[in-house]
Amino acid sequence: MVLKMLSKWLQLGNMAVQIRIPFCLAAALAVAMPTSATVVWQPLPEVAPAPSDNPTTPAKIELGKMLYFDTRLSSSGNVSCFSCHNIMEGGDDHRPTSIGVHGHVGGRNAPSVWNAAFLSSQFWDGRAATLEEQAKGPPANPIEMGMANLDAVIDRVKHIPGYKPYFEKAFGAGEIVTMNNAAKAIAAYERTLVTPNNAYDRYARGDKKALHDQQARGLATFAEVGCTGCHQGPTFSGPPMAAGTGFFMKFPTFPDSPYVAKYDLLSDTGRASATKNEADKNVWRVPGLRNLVYTAPYFHNGQVHTIDEAVRVMASTQLNKTLTEAQVTDIAAFLETLSGPFPVQEMPRLPPTPGDLID
Repeated sequence: MVLKMLSKWLQLGNMAVQIRIPFCLAAALAVAMPTSATVVWQPLPEVAPAPSDNPTTPAKIELGKMLYFDTRLSSSGNVSCFSCHNIMEGGDDHRPTSIGVHGHVGGRNAPSVWNAAFLSSQFWDGRAATLEEQAKGPPANPIEMGMANLDAVIDRVKHIPGYKPYFEKAFGAGEIVTMNNAAKAIAAYERTLVTPNNAYDRYARGDKKALHDQQARGLATFAEVGCTGCHQGPTFSGPPMAAGTGFFMKFPTFPDSPYVAKYDLLSDTGRASATKNEADKNVWRVPGLRNLVYTAPYFHNGQVHTIDEAVRVMASTQLNKTLTEAQVTDIAAFLETLSGPFPVQEMPRLPPTPGDLID
């Protein structure tokens, strides 16, 4: 009952970020956690949903993939979406925080783009409601891609004549080379970046032999110690939410954990940096857990380098628990089953640069 109440509270959208689990509730949760038999284990759908105003089409995917890889959308001409979100591997860049134009270093770890299409909000702080909105962020960010504004971004695209036929194929005739359409195309491509049918997915569909003994123990332990209080659903990023609502949690919930100082978990104020609301301080969108073997280092600041250590940190900071090494290794073995398989990706051929396009 306590877990059910907590789940309802956390699904209140923006109000949810104002909730901090009190120690008495955490203690109650410690004795009220579900077993693996009571958790609904959900496989990842094979196709990501698309909004009604941006249905996924082959033409949009083709254009979006080109834009995703094109470094000319940055001020220096050497940074693209792909630079920080490498879809040839884990969808991130394996740095604690990413490097943008002119060697500028960002403040947060690059989230994986794989399966981001299933999230109800984007960025670590959930400030973007959709993939379309998210796609407009990095190009005009002074640290990431460094363009002066979005008008400058689309002006750059307009000065590459080879792009216009692809926009026309995707969006029809008229004034269709726009930033909105560029973002729609990138989002359409990103909705193809899904990784269903791993060992866990097969297990969730009924193949109980898909996990070996340690992985199955890890799945059970993952539920029993309380991880599913936040990490649930097909992506393990929380329950289904309306687009833009977001599923948020205070992190760290227990600031007295020794891992808080060790990994500097409080210096970034999280969602508060976007909302300017004190109640949102150190609140974060709950991240998904798929493909963790490809996305180290972990957490918003990229300070934890192994899955085992990430499990210890989460148990201490979020559940106020110290797990045994057997529990840690079993949970880590289960989390490894959430990886891949990945669809084959090929580099796109981009339209040629007309003269001195890049300053």
